[in-house]
Amino acid sequence: MAKDTSFHKKTTLNAGGKLIDLNRPKVMGIINLTPDSFYAGSRKQGIDDALQQARRMLDDGADLLDLGAYSSRPGAEDISIQEETDRLLPVVETIIKQLPEAVLSIDTFRSQVAEAAIKAGAHIINDISGGQLDEDMFATVARLQAPYILMHMKGTPKTMNQLAVYDDVFAEVYDYFAERYYLLKQLGIHDVILDPGFGFAKKPEHGYALMNRLQDFAMLGLPVLAGVSRKKMIYGSLGITANEALNGTTALNTIALTKGADILRVHDVKEAVQAIKIWELCR
Repeated sequence: MAKDTSFHKKTTLNAGGKLIDLNRPKVMGIINLTPDSFYAGSRKQGIDDALQQARRMLDDGADLLDLGAYSSRPGAEDISIQEETDRLLPVVETIIKQLPEAVLSIDTFRSQVAEAAIKAGAHIINDISGGQLDEDMFATVARLQAPYILMHMKGTPKTMNQLAVYDDVFAEVYDYFAERYYLLKQLGIHDVILDPGFGFAKKPEHGYALMNRLQDFAMLGLPVLAGVSRKKMIYGSLGITANEALNGTTALNTIALTKGADILRVHDVKEAVQAIKIWELCR
């Protein structure tokens, strides 16, 4: 099934002077610089471990690397800006120095952390809160002119599970995107990627309802990121663990591609790259 071409969708991003062409789906590899992310295989706390994982992901075909130093798993505890920055910046600086071809996305909802990381050489800001947890985030993105991943979430990682209530989850997420993107455009921010926030204040049934209509976000004319890798909507539905959820992840990533996903955010880069190649052969 080909991508929906009924609506003109932005297909390029300027990431610090590096042009990202989204006419072909991209793979974003996850590197968690935290001790408590939900999938143990993604936890890389030391600089050397993170650099090794970054190099392996690039060798496996990753187009982007997403670095996060604040755990956003359900119920995660808060950490200070200083602790998040101390975990993150040495890794950013090392990867930029050792792997200058890498395009780095920074998974943070704090404008101070985002700005420090971009100034250290990172390229993209990935905000799980869509600017709702830091009122300075949108102005910071505008000043930095960095591509911005706008994700939908209710509450905070600690409270979001209690807020997973919707009359129509697609309509609510779509309206949220439309409202937040209007604010971003008013500030001159045009390189925006939409992330429906699978697993963030959403039960598995909400996730599948959003996946079923993923192609309809194209009406907003923006690229869409699908981040379903090893999440509860997969392993909970199959009665397995996150460690056993690679096969289900590949299946759901392939469905996301048929629904128009432009970026797959994954723990397992090689398998996602293979899924894209097989999907392309079927078009």
